[in-house]
Amino acid sequence: MESCGSMPGLRGLRLPPAGFLFLLPFLLLLLPAAPAPHRTSYKPVIVVHGLFDSSYSFRHLLEYINETHPGTVVTVLDLFDGRESLRPLWEQVQGFREAVAPIMAKAPQGVHLICYSQGGLVCRALLSVMDEHNVDSFISLSSPQMGQYGDTDYLKWLFPTSMRSNLYRICYSPWGQEFSICNYWHDPHHDDLYLNASSFLALINGERDHPNATVWRKNFLRVGRLVLIGGPDDGVITPWQSSFFGFYDANETVLEMEEQLVYLHDSFGLKTLLARGAIVRCPMAGISHTVWHSNRTLYETCIEPWLS
Repeated sequence: MESCGSMPGLRGLRLPPAGFLFLLPFLLLLLPAAPAPHRTSYKPVIVVHGLFDSSYSFRHLLEYINETHPGTVVTVLDLFDGRESLRPLWEQVQGFREAVAPIMAKAPQGVHLICYSQGGLVCRALLSVMDEHNVDSFISLSSPQMGQYGDTDYLKWLFPTSMRSNLYRICYSPWGQEFSICNYWHDPHHDDLYLNASSFLALINGERDHPNATVWRKNFLRVGRLVLIGGPDDGVITPWQSSFFGFYDANETVLEMEEQLVYLHDSFGLKTLLARGAIVRCPMAGISHTVWHSNRTLYETCIEPWLS
């Protein structure tokens, strides 16, 4: 019988001492560990709700983000819920500013804003007044960015004796400006009254001179990308093109963003943003106002691509 040292294939091969074989498992422990697989780190997402909303309305959106971007820190701000959302918008801006500032401070790589309906105006004001904001994508979800001029159930509940044609009598008064919805009521037949009385929209649009206009424009232009989402079947935002900075002229003909004076004068930075390719427009038909934040197709098409 041949010994182990003379087995075919091992002839001439010197085997390690038995002591080395005994130590081998312990020596392997001293080797550096294999690098862990790289895990993508996503920027934090901040969600701001709209009129009469609360954080609960965004549970589906939260699920979508957690599914497609696991590990993302998502904060749905619970401020000015329900009827409190009727508070003047500048008061809301201050409250939301205090809430988002510490989130931004902990995210040097930047954050994303998803702002729905009235919340889109709150967020645009935040971008204007916050000198050091670090918003990468501002996603405006069916928001009346150029104002609202339409009879809706909200208006009929708030002002049951008024129609859109005469609501300016309330909204363009000091008393009316205490309601959030009047802060962006934009009557195309009473433009002078709007410009003089609007304490919010006319200011963030740069349509009326004020001492902070230059600083606000500079701040707004810090945003990395502006994503505008809306559609013809919204049923609340009137005209629906307001979600894309379009609006009525005095004949109630809709003029698109590029025809608006705020764009032509670049009063708060829209023209500059478009020139640098930082405006994304994502219109989608077949979606009503209350389901923008729960529609999966809309999320995958218009929101998810910009959550880096």
